[in-house]
Amino acid sequence: MASKLCSLSEAVREAVKPGDQLVIEGFTHLISFAAGHEIIRQGIGNLTATRLTPDLVYDQLIEAGLVKKLVFSWAGNPGVGSLHALRRRTEKPKDPTLAAAFDPLELEEYSHFGMVARFLAGAANLPFYPLRNYAGTDLAKANPLIKTVDCPYTGEKLATVPALRPDVTIVHCQRADVEGNAQVWGLMGIQKEAAFASKKVIVVAEEIVDSSVIRRDPNRTLIPGIVVSHVVKEPWGCHPSYAQGFYDRDNDFYVAWEEISRTPETYRDYLNEFVHGCKDRAAYLKKLGTPTMDRLRAKSRMCEGVDYGY
Repeated sequence: MASKLCSLSEAVREAVKPGDQLVIEGFTHLISFAAGHEIIRQGIGNLTATRLTPDLVYDQLIEAGLVKKLVFSWAGNPGVGSLHALRRRTEKPKDPTLAAAFDPLELEEYSHFGMVARFLAGAANLPFYPLRNYAGTDLAKANPLIKTVDCPYTGEKLATVPALRPDVTIVHCQRADVEGNAQVWGLMGIQKEAAFASKKVIVVAEEIVDSSVIRRDPNRTLIPGIVVSHVVKEPWGCHPSYAQGFYDRDNDFYVAWEEISRTPETYRDYLNEFVHGCKDRAAYLKKLGTPTMDRLRAKSRMCEGVDYGY
């Protein structure tokens, strides 16, 4: 297969279009902040931002004015507090002058498993997914896309959610080859299902390795190259999130973010310095500084290999 390797700027420019339904997945680790920042730099707007647990990277897209709708199951600054850009776009101001100019963000909310089920249906090319969920909650009342169906085998009434087929999904991984075969270890999240459900897939990797390395350890291949459109090498592309085995979560940043993001002015200062003020991820890392990177760099803890002999 031909190489799909390109820069992050090229991948975003070619794959992400105004009005797209965008997914940047990753569960606690492997969240591609680098891709989110590149989308902000390119000003690709009118997006339907979709993710199980939108946190800081989606809040930054919202503050940059690029998101028209959020599809999600939980939102916040993990372990710290609120997403303040999200709150400013969803809580109508009491001041009449500000309220008159209020531009509300459209919200579409599900349970965690409801979102997982949507990706599962999309990946399997099914129109919807049935689940035992939403009993005793008001989510179905708030979201008309959550419906019910009678089981043809038992007659039981089940909740259903529609399949999710995003325009583009961006996943981060520890390593990939130039064909897009992406290997992940640690928490998997819903990256595989999101990739298979999506029309286009950008794989962002900490390192690019020869295909022979991928073939020697096939069970770690979470996403095969056949569903991948672009491959990018972007070390430290997840900071302040983490990449298992490469660098730790920058907990100090998440705590500091509570104040950075609290007002539009301090938020704008951050975006101007660390996103618009950096032409690429390398410039971001230079600004981040070696002491911070040294503090977060993972210490080695090797896993014993297995013999795939034949």
